[in-house]
Amino acid sequence: MWKGRFQQSTDKLLSEFSESISFDWRLYSHDIEGSIAHSKALLAAGIVTASEQKAIETGLRQIGADIDAGKFQFDPALEDVHMNIEAELTRRIGPAGAKLHTARSRNDQVALDLRLYLRAETDAIGAHVRGLQRSLVDLASRNSEVVIPGYTHLQRAQPVLLAHHLLAYVEMLDRDAARLADLRKRIDVMPLGSGAIAGSTIVLDRALIARELGFAALSQNSIDAVSDRDFACEILFAVAMIGLHLSRLGEEIVIWASSEFGLVIIPDAFATGSSLMPQKKNPDAAELTRGKTGRLYGNLVALLTTLKGLPLAYNRDMQEDKEPVFDSVDTIKAALAVNAAMVSQLEINASRAAISVGDPMLLATDLADYLVRAGVPFRQAHEIIGKLVAQCIETGRGFSQLDLAAFQSFSPLFGQDVFEVLDLRRALEARQAPGAPSPANVRAQLERWRKELAAEG
Repeated sequence: MWKGRFQQSTDKLLSEFSESISFDWRLYSHDIEGSIAHSKALLAAGIVTASEQKAIETGLRQIGADIDAGKFQFDPALEDVHMNIEAELTRRIGPAGAKLHTARSRNDQVALDLRLYLRAETDAIGAHVRGLQRSLVDLASRNSEVVIPGYTHLQRAQPVLLAHHLLAYVEMLDRDAARLADLRKRIDVMPLGSGAIAGSTIVLDRALIARELGFAALSQNSIDAVSDRDFACEILFAVAMIGLHLSRLGEEIVIWASSEFGLVIIPDAFATGSSLMPQKKNPDAAELTRGKTGRLYGNLVALLTTLKGLPLAYNRDMQEDKEPVFDSVDTIKAALAVNAAMVSQLEINASRAAISVGDPMLLATDLADYLVRAGVPFRQAHEIIGKLVAQCIETGRGFSQLDLAAFQSFSPLFGQDVFEVLDLRRALEARQAPGAPSPANVRAQLERWRKELAAEG
């Protein structure tokens, strides 16, 4: 394509080193879509005739159909998806195909293709996020009465409804969905017409192209348009955050499925056994999700590092944007899909949860609150209950095993109603502030999420 300037052919080593068709072929449908829109702008500008534009569009659609059917042979010697399609188009329809590249560069062409690809994939990832949210809400709804110990520092802290715990992940994923929706606005900017760096003296109707491709806005600076990969970094960050949330969920599933906790039973279809130990049932889906998050972080850092020292405008280094983007998109869609399927089939061990939540120390803070309501400053109440806890541990007794005199030996403000505080259900029902895990609050949140996710379709 640059034979007019060069007197030597590209060295085979450089050709192999610089080709991108081995991975950017997957942009073919977006490249074809963008080229058809570009051909219509060329027609409007009088660069091609109506019959030539029709031949271009028909030829491109036929090439797309051949690629879909696996009948198209990509040629590494032509470097990338753009030249492979353009060369084949010219071979099929003749000189009209050679006119297609008028007033555009591979620089704005690849920027367009990547935006079209990521616009579609952002929507697809968002749909997968909603799917996992639905699975979590369904699991929470099926186990709405189950109470578990809430943990801090992986130590038992206070009692919470399992549904409240699961809805915490629904909230995380909702922020992920919001991030995807927000960054999509910055993807949805049409760069074609920016040329290599400075546009073209052949002025095309860029608004026409944007309408054809469904873009909401036009890029306003040709240099920025071809050198901008912020949108790719943004989606890699958003995907890394989803990976973070999935990894935390995966870690908890691994812990909960252990014999020591025994709170969940993972379906056989989402676990594996051991090649040596017949009794083993390993939570591979959760563990792999946790492990793949490292790849998502690595892809983000790789692209940020590639871009950090580049002068304006386009540099060949930017070819390195696609593999991390493709890998992260594929990885997160697979992770979301497998987790949604696994969560939908998780079985909660309610009897084990009941044993765990029977730990009387879970209500220590409630006893401190009892004293606060009686007029004791919280720090003093905290100390009193701390001493009570220490004695219970030393004597091997729980709060419910103490009589009123034992309580009053720590504070005369304890009355007979202190035993009401030790009722687990009453303790949960007392947590009525917005966002707290009272049964009424949790029921309302479950209903809210069911309605919102149903509206999302």
